[in-house]
Amino acid sequence: MTEASRQSQRRWVQPALAGILFVAANVALYLALQTEQGARFVGSLGGYAYLGAFVVMLVANATVVVPVPWPGILLPIAQNTDNLALVVFASAFGSVLGESVAFFVGRSGRGVVADTRFYRWVQQQLTHPWRAFAVLFLLSAPPNPLFDVAGLTAGATGLPYWMFFSAVLLARLVRFAVLLSIGIHLL
Repeated sequence: MTEASRQSQRRWVQPALAGILFVAANVALYLALQTEQGARFVGSLGGYAYLGAFVVMLVANATVVVPVPWPGILLPIAQNTDNLALVVFASAFGSVLGESVAFFVGRSGRGVVADTRFYRWVQQQLTHPWRAFAVLFLLSAPPNPLFDVAGLTAGATGLPYWMFFSAVLLARLVRFAVLLSIGIHLL
């Protein structure tokens, strides 16, 4: 095996292991919260559920280095609340504020994104207002690590913050409404 092929293998090993650990952490956290003691803990939070959903998503989206197992936390919150719409809104609002960190890092003008084909494509799309809104919406609705590049690029290209905020908020409302509804019905 050549050195180039070893390096090629190493490039995907870390993300694959991180993905496996993230899924394992979500499953473990969800199962822990489904125990009698976990259910009592979630139930004792009561009125803090909406604030918890907001804070969890704010932290989960503001940090890239430490993955936060948000599905394993949000599903029990959504299952134990009377108002799913408020959990969806609190989650979406926290999420978009967390993603704003990448936007403002991009706005600072520091070259934090590698010049890739995807970066150049996003940069080109963000120069047209309707396409910018559509691209930000479509990239931020599904769980997608490429959205970090779009958020940084949106800030770097000088896109108005209100457009970034509204596109991402609408997308995240759709994301959390679908994911939490499906999660509640399946579990």
